[in-house]
Amino acid sequence: MTMTEHGPISASENEQPILRKIDSILDDSNRSPMLVGPDGAQIPLPSSLFQLLKRVVSHLSRGQAVTIIPINKEVTTQEAADILNVSRPYLIKMLEEEKIPYVTVGAHRRIPLHTLLDYKQRRDEERLEAIREMAQMSQDLGIYD
Repeated sequence: MTMTEHGPISASENEQPILRKIDSILDDSNRSPMLVGPDGAQIPLPSSLFQLLKRVVSHLSRGQAVTIIPINKEVTTQEAADILNVSRPYLIKMLEEEKIPYVTVGAHRRIPLHTLLDYKQRRDEERLEAIREMAQMSQDLGIYD
């Protein structure tokens, strides 16, 4: 997938302890967060950047890779298929059935990332609900005791 210039960022095992410490400090922070430059200059962090930093550190401290993608980005059909974990032909079929909105740029389809992520969230919620219903039916039928 080539949605960002530099790809996902992950932390090495050596960085895990310090990231966990930073994560706990960020969670406990009651004061205004500051960025301290190499020369000692202090700059207050805007709330939006602080919230992003907390999320990134949380994921990295748990060994998860992170990438940052602007929400207004448009992705190719192959990138969208990769995000949804479906084949590109299946994705094209969904686009043609108007299940996911897209725009045409020249002869190419582009899917706004925010609409793709909205679709993915709805799909995942529907799947989870279906699994819950199946589990409940199995329990009601006495399959699981």
